[in-house]
Amino acid sequence: MEILDEMQKVFEEKFGAEKTRAYFSPGRVNLIGEHTDYNGGHVFPCAISLGTYAVVADREDAVSRVYSMNLADKGVIEFPMTGLSYDKAKDWANYFMGVVDVFEKAGHKAGHGFDIVINATLPGGAGLSSSASIEVLMALVLNEAFDFGLSMIDMVKLAQKAENAFVGVNCGIMDQFAVGMGKKDHAILLDCNTLDYRYSKIALKDASIVITNTNKPHSLGSSAYNVRRAQCEHALNQLREVKPELRALGELSNEAYNKIAGHITEQLERQRARHAVFENNRALEAVAALEKDDVETFGKLMNESHFSLRDDYDVTGVELDTLAEIAWSVPGVIGSRMTGAGFGGCTVSLVKNDAIAVFKKEVAEKYTARIGYAPSFYVASIADGTHRI
Repeated sequence: MEILDEMQKVFEEKFGAEKTRAYFSPGRVNLIGEHTDYNGGHVFPCAISLGTYAVVADREDAVSRVYSMNLADKGVIEFPMTGLSYDKAKDWANYFMGVVDVFEKAGHKAGHGFDIVINATLPGGAGLSSSASIEVLMALVLNEAFDFGLSMIDMVKLAQKAENAFVGVNCGIMDQFAVGMGKKDHAILLDCNTLDYRYSKIALKDASIVITNTNKPHSLGSSAYNVRRAQCEHALNQLREVKPELRALGELSNEAYNKIAGHITEQLERQRARHAVFENNRALEAVAALEKDDVETFGKLMNESHFSLRDDYDVTGVELDTLAEIAWSVPGVIGSRMTGAGFGGCTVSLVKNDAIAVFKKEVAEKYTARIGYAPSFYVASIADGTHRI
């Protein structure tokens, strides 16, 4: 592979000639079911062919050195393999460090460090899970190097813990799960309450998944993500006063929610909870439609998902709304919605193959005219989860 040959050269420049092994860890796109994962609902993500490549060599001491070809200005970042805590100065390496730390705390102590070069084909900060891609990658490197014998689901849980407890982003399980458990040509219907999951074949026939990046910079950690999560938790606690057995908003049907919504005192929190409930049920309906080859209904539900994220959850913003609105007007677009946490990042669109060129042209021209800078496009295929190459 050309990308790995180039990475091997960089590895030798930075760290010398060592026996290396290579890995790939995908990004993910969520087709529907947004902001439902931490509300005990269903999500429908897939791993994508854009992701993080890594070339890795073992070291004899207890230090790791990491270098990103995408962030060359940050240089080589070094860290010990024990006793770690978050260090702002170490920038993106905190994702590696967090995984080492949670592994150690779970009783899986690394016996030595690594030299690692990474090269991502995934845009960072675009809401395609570049952080989860690195976390699951590091989990697999550790698991293989020291024969910890962990299953991929064990590694996924530890990778999520690294993001929550070490990096400080209170994300749900979806990103790491989709990255680790991805399967070529399949999306994953995942119940975030129980971790029950099943693969659903995505037969788009004459259509493709087109990811459009707003190119608006956003930072999840400092965004309103944690605020939305707290609002939903508060709403859930108020609903428990009348329905004590309720463990998560994702357990409610739309009708059941409408009956008891009045017990949520804040109008804003009522809207947040309504999104969580309705989006979960919309995801189930959308998967059922796709499994019957009813791609048109799936597309319509994608659009409705965006309306709800815009109006009830308020996580879209002018850039994402502009992308979605332009997409809806282009012939050959089956459905389009924001994907990921929001506040910037990307939309995901299902576009008929013969309309992709027109889609890119129209969206680029109109978005640039309205927003002042251009979007980027990625036509992705659905890929396998994190693996050794």
